[in-house]
Amino acid sequence: MNFENCGLRKSLDILSGKWKPLILHNLFEEETVRFTELWIKMPRVSKKVLSEQLKQLEEDYIIQRTEVYNFPPEVYYKLTEKGKKPGSILSELHSWGNELSL
Repeated sequence: MNFENCGLRKSLDILSGKWKPLILHNLFEEETVRFTELWIKMPRVSKKVLSEQLKQLEEDYIIQRTEVYNFPPEVYYKLTEKGKKPGSILSELHSWGNELSL
């Protein structure tokens, strides 16, 4: 198997990061989420790390970032069509994790 072109490796490269799966899970639950809303839902992540992981997901075309220029400025995130595809997989992982914690 050629690991350079392996779909699983590419998928894990995009999803790797402690917070990326949780970011995506939150975006699946709500269509559009503000940065602060995400940060409140994930209180153990620093704003710096959250911002970095959001930027990486944006660079991979998994999420779309929209800025609204008013006072104070607002930043919204939503999934792209490409980003919506792993939704069922993350949902299954969520269910599996709930079973493991019993």
